[in-house]
Amino acid sequence: MRKLFFAGAGMAVLVSAGCATTSQESQNMATAPQTTAPAAPAAPEQANPLLAKWTGAHGGVPPFDQVKVELFKPAIEAAMERTRGELAAIANDTSAPTFENTIVALESAGKTQGDVETLYGIWSSSMSGPEFQALEREMAPKLAAFDDEIFQNEALFRRIEAVYQSPDKSKLTPEQQRLTWLHYTRFVRSGAKLDAAAKQKLAAINQRLASLYTSFSQNVLADEEGYTVVLESEADLAGLPDSVRAGAAAAAESRGEKGKWIITNTRSSMEPFLTYSSRRDLREKVWRNYVNRGDNGDARDNNVIIAEVLKLRAERATLLGYKTHAHWRLENAMARTPERAMELMEAVWKPAVARVHEEVADMQRVANKEGAKLKIEPWDYRYYAEKVRKAKYDLDQNEVKPYLQLEKLREGMFWVAGELFGFSFTQVNDVPVFHPDVRVWEVKDQTSGRHVGLWYFDPYARKGKRSGAWMNAYRSQERFRGEVTTIVSNNSNFVKGQPGEPVLISWEDASTLFHEFGHALHGLSSNVTYPSLAGTAVARDYVEFPSQLLEHWLSTPEVLNTYALHYQTGKPIPQALVDRIEKAATFNQGFGTVEYLSSALVDMKLHLAGSTPIDADAFERDTLNALGMPKEIVMRHRTPQFGHVFAGDGYSAGYYSYLWSDTLTADAYERFTEGKGAYDKDVAALLRKHVFSVGNTLDPADAYRAFRGREAGIQALMRKRGFPVPAAQVAPKKAAK
Repeated sequence: MRKLFFAGAGMAVLVSAGCATTSQESQNMATAPQTTAPAAPAAPEQANPLLAKWTGAHGGVPPFDQVKVELFKPAIEAAMERTRGELAAIANDTSAPTFENTIVALESAGKTQGDVETLYGIWSSSMSGPEFQALEREMAPKLAAFDDEIFQNEALFRRIEAVYQSPDKSKLTPEQQRLTWLHYTRFVRSGAKLDAAAKQKLAAINQRLASLYTSFSQNVLADEEGYTVVLESEADLAGLPDSVRAGAAAAAESRGEKGKWIITNTRSSMEPFLTYSSRRDLREKVWRNYVNRGDNGDARDNNVIIAEVLKLRAERATLLGYKTHAHWRLENAMARTPERAMELMEAVWKPAVARVHEEVADMQRVANKEGAKLKIEPWDYRYYAEKVRKAKYDLDQNEVKPYLQLEKLREGMFWVAGELFGFSFTQVNDVPVFHPDVRVWEVKDQTSGRHVGLWYFDPYARKGKRSGAWMNAYRSQERFRGEVTTIVSNNSNFVKGQPGEPVLISWEDASTLFHEFGHALHGLSSNVTYPSLAGTAVARDYVEFPSQLLEHWLSTPEVLNTYALHYQTGKPIPQALVDRIEKAATFNQGFGTVEYLSSALVDMKLHLAGSTPIDADAFERDTLNALGMPKEIVMRHRTPQFGHVFAGDGYSAGYYSYLWSDTLTADAYERFTEGKGAYDKDVAALLRKHVFSVGNTLDPADAYRAFRGREAGIQALMRKRGFPVPAAQVAPKKAAK
């Protein structure tokens, strides 16, 4: 999914447990000299509802009820023409460049295109079928070429550069200076200073990459939809709790297999099956389906695509003057350099691996005691970890899950948002949605009643929807052209149960639910002037900080006692069970950390390899062996299905961001616990003021220090995960401008 460089486009996409944001930034803009915007569009353009200004309640809403796949191509092409005219008017303005006639004008440009591509992106992630996928393959290189056309427009860049280098810049507000810096650096980093031949080469690279990204993501989606495990009998269901059985039955019925059960090839289906199924043969089958997505040696195999992507990224980095793709990607991140990101990852890796060996030993003892003649394998890890949890902490996730109703937890998130951010949520039915499963809430300020924005919720898995969980911003908050409120969404892939039955989710899925809602609150809290700086439009290794922080509130007694209600009795979760959950808070952190961190390390090492030819499978295997990867664990995202990294540039050389952000998260939550607790109003006010509301109006390191009073070190992170706390710190430092 794309994010245009100008804020009028205003689309940010974030996915967790995979949060993936892709952005293709970067040809020469060949337009006739023009000093005014183009004339009103012709009748055919006006007839396309995707080009119309968003109207209706709440400041206008996306026209989901008018979307048809065949409308996308003409709408995108017409919107690009509008943008060309708007940018030509800026580039060919004969007056001296100023902040208002250049930078502010850029903020206004491309609004129509941004709205159209918001709809297009939603269909890509949530409503993708064969017709749309064919369109996506056609449009991907065209959209990339258009980005390059913008970034390589010499006349436009000269005006931006003039404002950036003008002595008058010092007279601008800090936010205006930040915006000027942002536009200037985006153009430079996208090749604006290259010569004509290099620009042409860069454009060719970007177009090819766009096509490869589309093919990669479509291949993964095809494998997710094409590989399932059908359970034929009661014997195949051995060990599965009722909630998992019900979800599998619903999945089978939706696929025309009523009377059977299906385990789909998504994380939300795979994880509970591996946790509870006592059928080791079926656990292995489900596990292999999942970890081999994009790696089955067939027409959808992604390994050749990965090799070409890495080659092209290395060429692009060299062309732009960077040592590697990783150095290009991290230049404006909090980490600043790959070496600093690696320093943090390596500091955590060894203690995490050591903890895994302890966890495996515990599991092997349980297996041996039960008489199981086996050595723990990856498809056994979750199953035996659950047994260890029960033995060590008297905590059975089956005992917890009946209290974790999806809708009750949603209500709990709303309550937390009210306590920390002063928001209220009221469901509305006066806006169109893109699928019947989607519901919408209006968000208001509790005190003043002011409209803050809209929150769309799309919780269930379905055909044509990619797996994982993510947040979208359909519209960014701004105020420079009038008060514009934001529209955000949270998207998940929970298995829908039978009609009228509550959806019960795991503790991990509940944490992910709160995580994504943290992204939404980041967007809803935005209080800036210019949309390019709004909400979640921050450094990649900072954007996960607000979302990971919110996960902490799931386990607070206030949430559990009121919203963790048994789906049959309605009684709150017993305090004794809450105590056991708290006691087991650091359980299995070796697995969770190594599973994630192995993906982050392989990602970084792939992109530090430069122009070295890469065989993805061999590189993954050799790198993990060199790292001492425990054989009982597989990467959370194996390379052939690593959409964060190969479905776009978004998290490429950036998957480390979750760990970097969690150093901030752990330290920030200790600010609450050092005070009056999780709902300390004074600390929450500081968090809103310095983190959630400021977007990218200032350097994130400055924002964090303003909240915390100092930089974050690694100590709080290690305490949070139950690892030995080192004396030395690895602290995020201020990024250079």
